[in-house]
Amino acid sequence: MLPARKLGLVRKHLLAWFRQFQRDLPWRRTRDPYRIWLSEIMLQQTRVAAVIPYYERFLERFPDVRALAEAPQEEVLRLWSGLGYYSRARNLQRAAQEMVAKHRGKFPREFDEALALPGIGQYTAAAILSIVYDAKHAVLDGNVARVLARLGAIRGDLRETKRWRNLQETADSLLDPRSPGEWNQAMMELGAMVCTPRAPQCLLCPIAEFCRARQLGLADRLPEKRKKRATEEVTLAAAVFLDDRGGTLLLPPSNFKTRRATKNEIAPLASKMWHFPMVRVRDHAAEELQSFLAELNPAVANHRAPLEPLPEARHAVTYRKITLLPFRITVAALPVTSGAKIVSLTDVSSLSSLAVSNLTRKIARAALTERATAAAAR
Repeated sequence: MLPARKLGLVRKHLLAWFRQFQRDLPWRRTRDPYRIWLSEIMLQQTRVAAVIPYYERFLERFPDVRALAEAPQEEVLRLWSGLGYYSRARNLQRAAQEMVAKHRGKFPREFDEALALPGIGQYTAAAILSIVYDAKHAVLDGNVARVLARLGAIRGDLRETKRWRNLQETADSLLDPRSPGEWNQAMMELGAMVCTPRAPQCLLCPIAEFCRARQLGLADRLPEKRKKRATEEVTLAAAVFLDDRGGTLLLPPSNFKTRRATKNEIAPLASKMWHFPMVRVRDHAAEELQSFLAELNPAVANHRAPLEPLPEARHAVTYRKITLLPFRITVAALPVTSGAKIVSLTDVSSLSSLAVSNLTRKIARAALTERATAAAAR
């Protein structure tokens, strides 16, 4: 992409900028492989500001690989609860267990060995190995790809297989072999803070003079937008049982042996975590929820408590937009259902002692908000 002289200047300017202006982030204060690995997994598809408190709480509970490997999965998911994309947490623990079993509790130094760990892809392996071990592997993620696309005025879908391969080759050619970890972080920081998706701040860019897109007046139009997957609208009806002590009922994750976890396509939407009794609505929310509850426990069908509609809530999971229709069911005693747990509704709405997703937490908050409003009206 650049002749040798310009390449030297790009490296010099970008690294100088990074050393002066990089954000002070907790994982940049260490080269501990465990902490770097944890940060890279948490940062996948998640904003830095959202990650920091989770990162700190997680390390407090699981300070090293062995602590994570030996922990109950339920506890790992509980500490991850609210961060989303929960397969990351499951793979994180599986990888920790493999490190203990095969690598003496250490993150492997070889690229192929790192890539073989659960949850580790090309980008993550390159990032960790370069930052921790100064291995000469260039990273390519969305931020870096955007910087490269503008530097070279590259058109088209960057994720197209051949174009992505070419971008990786370009990233490899730009990598500073003397400071690969710092270079990779500088490229990612530039994409995150200056060469942003919208309104790139070209006047602040340390390598703007080498940017072909800027020269052509295309910086705000590259990369070209990808065709997005069509949004799927989903409606879920949820039963919030509530006794006079504020207790409610949650059903277990789908890997517990429950009868209806997958029949109503709820498991992936609830992130395979503890959740309220729910059904995917086709036509009539209350009727379909009643029918589901009757199958869940025939005794429930005989209770006389009405389904009281609660405020709607909204949730999004990848390409799905979910409308949540919670119904409160006030009972003297919560129904007994195999594998279920009775917990405080307030606990579910906050940092629960159980592993629950944001979807479940939103339903609990809707119920609590309505209860508070009703109490104030009285």
